[in-house]
Amino acid sequence: MSELLYWLDMFGIVVFAFSGALMAGRYKLDPFGVVVLSAVTAIGGGTMRDVILQTPVFWVQNPVYLYVILATAALTIIFIRSPKRIPKRFLLVSDAFGLALFAVLGTEKALSLGAAIPVAIVMGMMTGVAGGMLRDVLCNVIPMILRQEIYATAAILGGALYTLLRYFSCPEHLAIITAILGALTLRLAAIYWRVTLPAFDIIEPEESKKDQ
Repeated sequence: MSELLYWLDMFGIVVFAFSGALMAGRYKLDPFGVVVLSAVTAIGGGTMRDVILQTPVFWVQNPVYLYVILATAALTIIFIRSPKRIPKRFLLVSDAFGLALFAVLGTEKALSLGAAIPVAIVMGMMTGVAGGMLRDVLCNVIPMILRQEIYATAAILGGALYTLLRYFSCPEHLAIITAILGALTLRLAAIYWRVTLPAFDIIEPEESKKDQ
């Protein structure tokens, strides 16, 4: 089981590092900028989770994660000659895979460390969304988690679904795969059909508009 978690985690690192590199390419950053944005996207959420849970940071214990990020960034620079020509939806889809993977794996790690269920779900959400949030902030873009996008909601669904399945004694590998697919399906459906949450909009009175 630990081997499955490890390879899913590595796949999530590759996907998020790739999405960070694509974002860097869209904003014409230099190679160092590409690596930084890839690293922030891939390990930002997990780092925050581990610091809050007061456990050794995963990539400090295992530097292989850094090598994978560097290799992903380098291969993206070499083979993706025109990042701006890649549809924006492709970036969203790759980001969705990383979100679903890390939300569930983050929840699993928090539970394994003895965190309460609500805390574990929040840690899972943080693992899934914080890296992308840092990436967007560095690129001076409003993070998706703060927009109308169904983003954090998908991460919460993944963590909650995993927790629920484990509560009913579902085998761990089946619970992980099912929860990842659940979060991924919701996020991809939101991208495909452009489903968003209602925006909080304060309507100004007509009198104040006239005064302006």
